Amino acid sequence: MTRTTAHLASLTAFPSISADPNEDLIRWSAGIVTAAGGRVQVLAGAKPGKLNMVASFGPQTGAGIVLSGHSDVVPVAGQDWHTDPFALTAKDGKLLGRGSSDMKGFLAACLSAAERADTTRLTRPLHLAFSYDEEVGCLGVRDLLERLQAENFQAEGCIIGEPTAQQVGFGHKGKIFGCFCCHGQPAHSANPALGCNAIGLAAEMVGAAETLQAELLATGMRDAAYPFPVTSVHVGTIKGGSALNIVPERCDVEFEIRNVAGEDAHALVAQLRARAAEIIARRGQGRIEIEIANEYPGLETAPEDPFAAKILAAAGTSPCKIGFGTEGGLFQSRLGLPVVVCGPGNIDRAHKPDEYITQDELDQCDAFLDRVIASLSA
Repeated sequence: MTRTTAHLASLTAFPSISADPNEDLIRWSAGIVTAAGGRVQVLAGAKPGKLNMVASFGPQTGAGIVLSGHSDVVPVAGQDWHTDPFALTAKDGKLLGRGSSDMKGFLAACLSAAERADTTRLTRPLHLAFSYDEEVGCLGVRDLLERLQAENFQAEGCIIGEPTAQQVGFGHKGKIFGCFCCHGQPAHSANPALGCNAIGLAAEMVGAAETLQAELLATGMRDAAYPFPVTSVHVGTIKGGSALNIVPERCDVEFEIRNVAGEDAHALVAQLRARAAEIIARRGQGRIEIEIANEYPGLETAPEDPFAAKILAAAGTSPCKIGFGTEGGLFQSRLGLPVVVCGPGNIDRAHKPDEYITQDELDQCDAFLDRVIASLSA
């Protein structure tokens, strides 16, 4: 067992589901970093038991490199695991455990890389940034970035270690998500004309979302680097009604928009709001509110950026764009840093039962991080 694998076993044992505190995991990680000679800040989050961590090695000034990842994982309830999801288990050439790919494998590699590094030779600093609650909308990293902004934090660039099979991701779509909150008027179903059916309002809003998607497919901005090359408009859940014989008073439709660079997601929401107003005006009753729950920006780093080119050389792979969101756009927009996404494991294994990573993937990440850290001594 390598040091990285040992750290992954320890990290996996912390059941740091987003809904629960991550304090124990962060304080354990802070202990590892402190023992390795790092300067550690453990930062309280917006909720009790939620912590971020920033650690630095080497000089206290200069444009260093940030290695960043989130400490939370998605739930395991209702999934058919064949091993204990919170005990790293070696089986059939795989290391199984919740978060092994997404993304505690990278956190473990960061900790062991810091232990291996000869920090006395660093001419620029190495930074580690561990956040909370990424899986529920990139929430915790916003607190961390606010603190770094206040400290006038500077760096050459940031690597987000989400699982990309060590490919270097230069971009991903932004995301905005929320609810079509449809309000009707209850009545007995025997005389529905006395009421206003909120589910009917919701159905029209689902149609409006589908129409908008069709328009984007026809005339929207395109980026062929993505498997779905245009901005996506997606409806994920519908909740409405209380009984079959009651005209439903309320129906909520959760939706998301994942926008390519250059496509204004807020302008698309405005189009949906205009459509909602048209529906209510035509019907002459009811109410539709569009509430935004959260959003995060996309990531767009030029492959020719010097930092990006350096990381591409260290990874020895080709550039790509990734189909999922990360905290990278927030690092880029709030700190003005060039950001790439590169880490061990595969996103296709994430959020599923029997999530896994392999020892070879961890070893490749170890070698990659050693090359990145060596560049700080040049």
